[in-house]
Amino acid sequence: MKKFLWRVLLILALPLAIPAQPADEDGARPVRIHDPSTIIECKGEYWVFATGRGLISQRSRNLVDWRSGPVLWKEFPAWKSDLVPANRGHLWAPDIIFRDRRYWLYYSVSTLGKRVSAIALATNTTLDPLDPAYAWKDCGVVTSTTEESNHNAIDPSIVLDEAGHPWMAYGSYWSGIKLVELDPATGLRAANGPVYPLAWKQQIEAACLYRKGKTYYLFVNWGLCCRGTNSTYEIRMGKSDQITGPYLDAEGKDMMKGGGTLFLGTRGKRIGPGHAAVFQKRGKEYVSYHYYDAEQSGLAALEIAPLEWSKGWPRAGKPLRR
Repeated sequence: MKKFLWRVLLILALPLAIPAQPADEDGARPVRIHDPSTIIECKGEYWVFATGRGLISQRSRNLVDWRSGPVLWKEFPAWKSDLVPANRGHLWAPDIIFRDRRYWLYYSVSTLGKRVSAIALATNTTLDPLDPAYAWKDCGVVTSTTEESNHNAIDPSIVLDEAGHPWMAYGSYWSGIKLVELDPATGLRAANGPVYPLAWKQQIEAACLYRKGKTYYLFVNWGLCCRGTNSTYEIRMGKSDQITGPYLDAEGKDMMKGGGTLFLGTRGKRIGPGHAAVFQKRGKEYVSYHYYDAEQSGLAALEIAPLEWSKGWPRAGKPLRR
């Protein structure tokens, strides 16, 4: 898939110094990242992880002004060379969750245009690099795929069910979005657990699974990413009373059969929004995603908006600005 090569090229083009970027008309400086994780808090500071060499991070006190944080890995775990030998250090599309007094960071290790892929896990008790306890622990591989697999092990999304039990949605193209149960103790895939199909489309990826009360919401991307202003990404959604599905759109169509209500598409200079994640700040829900900036040569940027609700369905509100 050409999308993989474009993903790497876009990351290589990302500026390292956030303050040097030109501001929008309203004064907000865009954060140049791709495939942002769920935004998470540590010691009053917000963190987001994203695709990049070693897996990059950004940090903020107010969700508007951001600065670079450390990478996850400067030296990669030994298993990577054996399992995904063609990977050269760019790690993709992470997600992170805090539970049991630890941060659980899931990320993709893949190969351009291939299904030779793995989703791996690292844990830490803090995200503050100045904390003496700061140290990422490699927990190994959660799941993996090969060229013989009917799906691709990338783009993890972690959610807790009503009982507080962790699950992981993931997948891309081929046979679509999957779901597996995780072992609460290890964070890895539960032994002998089934793989549940959640959604399919010819061009689909970047799942985000979110629970609100007793209802589960599945956000996915349709279309093509990583082509700058030529990207056709748009975020679609469905919901279910069961974490394993079926997920139905607002017209009652199953997402395994082409269903998917539009959540967010191209708006003005914001082309091809994608890789949604939902988080809470002081009890209020927000959605984050990247888009391709038509005023900045199609570079990827982070945007955050309050999540608003109407008749049981979410929508993105006005993006946060200074």
